[in-house]
Amino acid sequence: MRIMISIILCIHGLIHLIGFFTGFQLKNAQPFHHDIGKLQGLMWLGVCILFVVTAVLYLTQRNTWWLFLILAVIISQVLLFVNWQDAKFGSVFNLIFLLLAVVALFQKKFEHVYELQVKNYLSQSTSDHPNLLTLKDIENLPEPVKKYIAYTGSLNKPKIENFKVLFEGRIRKNEKSEWMLFNSEQHNFLSSSARLFFMKAVMKHLPVAGFHCYINGNAFMDIRLLSLFRVQYQSGMEMGTAETVTFFNDMCVMAPATLIDPGISWKLIDEKTVEAKFTRNKITITALLYFNENWQLINFTSEDRYALNDQGIMQKFRWSTPMKEYKEFKGYTLASYAETIYKYPEGDFCYGTFRMTDWDYNLKEE
Repeated sequence: MRIMISIILCIHGLIHLIGFFTGFQLKNAQPFHHDIGKLQGLMWLGVCILFVVTAVLYLTQRNTWWLFLILAVIISQVLLFVNWQDAKFGSVFNLIFLLLAVVALFQKKFEHVYELQVKNYLSQSTSDHPNLLTLKDIENLPEPVKKYIAYTGSLNKPKIENFKVLFEGRIRKNEKSEWMLFNSEQHNFLSSSARLFFMKAVMKHLPVAGFHCYINGNAFMDIRLLSLFRVQYQSGMEMGTAETVTFFNDMCVMAPATLIDPGISWKLIDEKTVEAKFTRNKITITALLYFNENWQLINFTSEDRYALNDQGIMQKFRWSTPMKEYKEFKGYTLASYAETIYKYPEGDFCYGTFRMTDWDYNLKEE
C-alpha cells in the first residue's frame, strides 16, 4: 500500500509538468486554452517537485511527509482553480491527498500524547550510573530464575530503571477477524510502575493506532481508526489488573534483571517451574514461569488477565505467552519471538504474534 500511494503521488506530480511545458512552450505543448506564462509554468514545476518529494518522504516513512503534501495540494489547487476548464479533474486527487494528510496530522496528534508521557517519565530518571547487578542481588531468588538471569547476560551489568522495546507482528480481535500487521514501540519505567505502549496497524487497508497506558495499577486502552474514530476503549479495575499482568510479563521477558524487584514473592514449584506473585498499588497477580534445560524462559501463564467475553464483559481467562528464538543483542540474550494466547472454553486462541526488533535499557531524556 505504501509503495502504491508513493507511485500515485509521483504520477500526480509528474502530470503537473504539462503546465510547466505549456508555460515555457516546450515540445510545442499547448493543452491549455490560454497562455499561462513562465511564472505560472514555474509554479507547476514547483508543485511537481513537491509531490515527488512527498512520495519519497512517505515511502521512507519520514515524519514530515504530510507537511510537504499539504503545501503541494494547496498550491496545486490554486493552479487548478486558475485553469479550471483545463485541469479541474485533478481536484479529485488533491481532495484524496488532502484527506490523507489530515489523517496523518491526527495520527501525529494522537501519537504525541504517548510521546509526551514518555518524555515526562524519562525526565524523572534519577541515576546516571545505576549500580551493577551482582550475584548477591539475586541470591534469594529461586534457582531457575537465577540461572535464567545469568543466561541472559544480565549479571555484572547496570540494574535496569527503564527500557524501550520495538516490535513488529500481527494481531486480531477474534477467530473470525483478519490478522492486522503492526509495528509498536513501548517504554517501561520501573520506579514509577509505568508502561506506555503505542501501536500502528493496518485494518482493511486503513490505518489503526492504539495507545495502552499503565501507571501503577491504573490503565486504559484506546484504539482508533484513522487516529480519529475510537473503535475500542477499556479502563477500570479489570483493565488495571490485566495490565499489571502485562507489566510483570514485560519484566520477565524483556528485562530479566528487574526480577529482583521487592514487589515479587517467589515459590519454587519444581526444577523448571516457579510461581510468582507480583504486587503494584494493592493489585496482586499470580503467574507461572516455565524454563527449559538451557534455563531459557519458554512460557509465562497467568489466570489473572481479563479479556472481553462473547457478551462484551471483561472476564478472566488463562493467558500465556510462549516464547522462543533467543538471540544475543547489545550484550543480552533474550527471546525475540512470542505469542499471546487466551485459553477460552472452546479452546486456545492466539490473538497476537510479537517479534522484538530492537531494545534498549536505561534511556535518558534527549
